[in-house]
This record gives sequence, structure tokens and C-alpha cells, in this order.
Amino acid sequence: MDRRDLLGYGGDWPDLRWPGEARVAVSLVVNVEEGAELSIADGDERNESVYEAREEVVDTVDPCMESHFGYGPRAGYWRIVDILADHGVPATFSCCGRAAERLPWLIRDAVGRGHEISCHGWRWETHALMEPEAEREVIARTHAAISQAAGIAPVGWHTRSASTANTRRLLVEHGGFLYDSDAYDDDCPYLVRQGDVDHVVLPYAFDTNDMRFQPGGGFVHGEDFTRYCVAAFERLRREGADAPRMMSVGLHLRLIGRPARINALDDFLKAVRNGGGAWFATRSMIAHHWRAGVSLPAWLPRSPETTDS
Repeated sequence: MDRRDLLGYGGDWPDLRWPGEARVAVSLVVNVEEGAELSIADGDERNESVYEAREEVVDTVDPCMESHFGYGPRAGYWRIVDILADHGVPATFSCCGRAAERLPWLIRDAVGRGHEISCHGWRWETHALMEPEAEREVIARTHAAISQAAGIAPVGWHTRSASTANTRRLLVEHGGFLYDSDAYDDDCPYLVRQGDVDHVVLPYAFDTNDMRFQPGGGFVHGEDFTRYCVAAFERLRREGADAPRMMSVGLHLRLIGRPARINALDDFLKAVRNGGGAWFATRSMIAHHWRAGVSLPAWLPRSPETTDS
């Protein structure tokens, strides 16, 4: 059996409908990474190098980079939550643990508005090359920090970029995680059997994502984001007549929260609402609905076992 599943559902889609006979489950994910980006001032090994307005890497304390990231919680957050409130749309706030420790007011405010809080790692970093014991500690530390800040235990996880071969197993071993989004391979949720647990995978997307406003990403004007995301939704809505479809829209406080871009989110939500066929839901809502309605076939192999050695 190949370790990679390149067939998926193979065109034989699950017989499952979204609430209200919606054709597409639309998941808005607001990434909260500010305060968790790598920073020498915080004792990290280097400064974060990824930002839309920076080219040079500074090998010392970098107030400029920290100020760029500071825009998200200081200004961008309020624009985003106001627009979500205007449309009555719940979102999943995917938070780094260190960001949650620094921004407990933001986490409490998001929860109070009815949004989901999920885990996005401790620092804003890849887990590639991370040893199992270190990754186990990161998962536990992140889960604890977000639980404390939110007042409720998170049930979702998403690693920045590369996870490891152990990540999913460690999430299940930790307990309490209903789903992860460490996949980019489908427009439909699916289940994987990890040990004795039927674990939900909610694929994420980098194309319907405001990260494309960064250099080389292809989005320049707010209209670029709106047109692209609306086109994706309209296609999924057509397909959703015959098969369940899910759309992930990735957002970042410091990116879509800028004055010239925020209307793009507003316009996207208006277009989707006017077009009909959408179920706006948090990822935990989608995962619960999927696991309740879809069963793994008996012949499905277990996920490849990995060990700490």
C-alpha cells in the first residue's frame, strides 16, 4: 500500500449534505500569528524574514519587523471582526500559542463574538525536522496556552507550512483534537484512521488566501482577492449540486486588515450571500457535521505508523 493517497474519493463522493441544503461549507480562517513570529528580542534564534514590505534580514533586535506585525492586532483585527459581525459570519481564529499569551484580550473578544479558537503551533514556524518529543511538547504547550486564554479547549490544529510524519499521531495521542488542517489536497473533508480514532482532516488552501498579497503572490488590488475567491466559490457551488464541497478562505490580521484590502473581504461575503448556497461555519462545526455523517469504510488502512525512534 502506497503511503500517499492520490485517489481520494475517486469521484465517489460521500452522500452527505450541509445544513440547510447548502452546496458549499465556507470556512473563514483568521490566522493570529502576531507576537509569535521569530524575534531575536524574544530569545529566538533569528528574526522573521517573511513580510510583504521587507527584503533585508536583520541579525539583531528588529523593532521595525515587530512593528509590521503589530499592525494586525492594533488595527487589522477590529476591521475584520466588524465585517464578520456585519454579515453574521462565524470564523475560526487559528492562533499561535505565544500569540495567545500576548493577546489574551483578542482571544477573549473573538470567543465572545462567537468565533472558534484553534491551534496554529507555539511559534509561527514550520515543524519540519522537529523531533517527536519536541513536537509533543509544542502541541501540549500550545493547547494549554490557548485553552487558558480562550476559556475553552481548542479542537483544531494547523501547522505553519510543513508538519512532520508524526504530527497527526501526536495530536491524537494528546487527546481533545477533533481535526487538523495539515492538508491541501481536496475540496472536501475526509477521515483518516489514526490508531483507533477516526480523525477529521479539513484541507486548507493557499490560493483563496490573502497571503497572495505578499510579493509574487499575484494579488495587488483588493478586487484581485474578491474576484478570485468568488470565482472559486461559484465553481464549488456548481459542483456542490452533486457532491459536498468545502471552501477555505485564509485571512491574516496584518494583510486583509489593511485599509485598501478590507473591502475585498466585505465584497466577497456580499457576493456569496447574494449568490446563495453557502453554509458559513467554523471548522469545528464542519468537522462535527462531517464525522457525524460519514463513516470510514472497513477496508480503509490505518495511517502509517511512525515512532519516536
